[in-house]
Amino acid sequence: MTLATLAQVLQPALKGGYAVPGLVCLGWEDMRAFVTAAEAERAPVILQAGPGCRAHTPLRVLAQMFRTLAEGASVPVVAHLDHGYTLEDCRAALDLGFTSVMVDGSNLPLSQNIDLTAAVAELAHAAGASCEGEIGFVGYAGGAESAGTDPDEAARFARETGVDAMAVSVGNVHLQQTPGQGLDLDRLRAIEAVTTVPLVIHGGSGVPLAERATLAATSHIAKFNIGTELRAAFGTALRDSLMRDPAQFDRIAILKSTEAPLTAATRAILCNLGAAGRA
Repeated sequence: MTLATLAQVLQPALKGGYAVPGLVCLGWEDMRAFVTAAEAERAPVILQAGPGCRAHTPLRVLAQMFRTLAEGASVPVVAHLDHGYTLEDCRAALDLGFTSVMVDGSNLPLSQNIDLTAAVAELAHAAGASCEGEIGFVGYAGGAESAGTDPDEAARFARETGVDAMAVSVGNVHLQQTPGQGLDLDRLRAIEAVTTVPLVIHGGSGVPLAERATLAATSHIAKFNIGTELRAAFGTALRDSLMRDPAQFDRIAILKSTEAPLTAATRAILCNLGAAGRA
């Protein structure tokens, strides 16, 4: 088994000048493609179960799927809960064998966010797992607006919570379907100046490829969450398969046709972030 914690893959990334993708999982076909890509590129990978995934598939099943894939892999695989909103959410994931939890208290007042995140970090560390927290608020394309991370608050958050990774809001947006204008580098550098905790960019699909590569190599960003662009790759592959053979009705054959294109798209992400050849 190569099941790893978030800290075990992010600390080498931070020191080595690369980043590890946190890949948003929605089903067996995509998570298997992600691990296949990581194996092909000899790269660590983070499998993420977010709120949408958990609404579709029971957490207990997701834990077993992640762990089963890790057992068969020769590269580090992190089983990560994304956007847990309560202590109970995170405790349930840890009890089921997740090796990392992200607690999202970003909508809470600063002191409450710190208290919640510190409690989850203590719980995770006692279980031999890792904890990611969020300071500032990363908004959604067409939805809630972002609130940029204040560097002084980030320093306090990192110091008082003991998190292994810190998600920040520096111009990144969830669910962005096309690359935006890039991140707020001045804000990012100000945050880097006051903390050594590995940083996380949620909404990585909206960050231009060249900037992702540069920041992976030259900043404290050690994790980019990638969801939307891989969901698009899956959808395109599925649509193409059905158009090529409209008479096909077998579910397994249809879904299997998505794996090669999705694996290729994931391999490109691993290479872009400098993670290839690191495992």
